[in-house]
Amino acid sequence: MADESMSAFFYGTLMAPQVLHRVCHGSSNPDNPIFATHKLKTRPAILHDHRRHRVRYADYPAILPVQGSTVRGTYVTGLTEADIGRLDVFEGSEYRRDKVRVRILTHAGKEGGKGNVEGDEVEAHTYIWSASPSGLEDKEWDFAEFQREKLRFWAGPEGEAQYAEVDDAVAAEAHDGTGGRGANGDITSALLAEQKKRG
Repeated sequence: MADESMSAFFYGTLMAPQVLHRVCHGSSNPDNPIFATHKLKTRPAILHDHRRHRVRYADYPAILPVQGSTVRGTYVTGLTEADIGRLDVFEGSEYRRDKVRVRILTHAGKEGGKGNVEGDEVEAHTYIWSASPSGLEDKEWDFAEFQREKLRFWAGPEGEAQYAEVDDAVAAEAHDGTGGRGANGDITSALLAEQKKRG
């Protein structure tokens, strides 16, 4: 069976646990029992030679490769292939998923990089802007500003429209009675496929 755990580097709205869990688990409520069955671990990390931009007319950012620039974000482990599939839908056609190497921060300093202490380098999936660069502003996207001014439109009832495409995709592929979000949905599918191979 394939490795069930995958990792990713997030640098925008998905740094907010409410947004990440809403995409992956269908709920941003930490009291939902599904949270206990998913073992997502989050650590601060930094991606070198990339730059984060605001996306024009949007609440979220994008990154592009730029020598000498760095992007601070979160490194998340414990993601399943189904989680990555939902994240692909959430990110949409303006982004492509790539593998990058990020450095775990053993001490996270200020957002501008002062005081950061870098540790191990690890591989992770991330989403790189693939649409026209004209869709990006030159200005840096600010996570603290997003949390303060926009998060309420992404978490809870006010933000439900943000997840319509993900929910539709999950519903279309539902096979385990939980819209594909069951704790054992991916594992069960893999086991059934293996059993069919063996006859």
